Amino acid sequence: MLVKLESLTKTYRAAEVETTALRSVNVDIREGEFVAIMGPSGCGKSTLLNVIGMLDAPSGGRYVFRGEDITGYNEARLADLRKRQLGFVFQSFNLIDELTVEGNIELALLYQGVSPADRKARVAEVMSRMKIAHRAKHFPAALSGGQQQRVAVARAVVSKPALILADEPTGNLDSHNGEEVMKLLVELNAAGTTIVMVTHSSAHAEFARRTIHLFDGQVATEHLRAAS
Repeated sequence: MLVKLESLTKTYRAAEVETTALRSVNVDIREGEFVAIMGPSGCGKSTLLNVIGMLDAPSGGRYVFRGEDITGYNEARLADLRKRQLGFVFQSFNLIDELTVEGNIELALLYQGVSPADRKARVAEVMSRMKIAHRAKHFPAALSGGQQQRVAVARAVVSKPALILADEPTGNLDSHNGEEVMKLLVELNAAGTTIVMVTHSSAHAEFARRTIHLFDGQVATEHLRAAS
């Protein structure tokens, strides 16, 4: 099991206000799965993704990652796990304007201390795979939205993570580019990468093998699609 959440809760406190974002959530994600998370606004989708991504600590329950209970890990240990095991794709791309396509992708490997020669080879390979090698020296401002998201996906996969977390990856794209990004995620999943994606789009959720529906911070239903 890649991810196992047991009776997981998340509560936010601000002044005298307490908000419960997740309520006793139990979720298992196996290696190689493609899971979509859906639900109405404010139901806890992004909070759940942030907890799975080790960006937010749960208030209660257990989080087991690859058989290792990481619930009580400090930020330094979680940051090390994130660097080695996780890749992130966001709705807003989160590219660095001052870096070229090549530089944005390479950044993920710099954080891991990968040698210059290895970085160059891995960045070239992933740019070719994502069909953006011809844009290597361009800056984000010169790219279309679809191309920027391809760069973001390339940055997420260049470190060969066990799990990619995608938060509304098609939210800022038109229908054509959104479809292209979804096909790209399907290809990555078919090659063995586990993907968990938050989406508001029922059509894009259909690309996933399993859909988890949240409501009021709880798992309401799960739907497993038949293999095609």
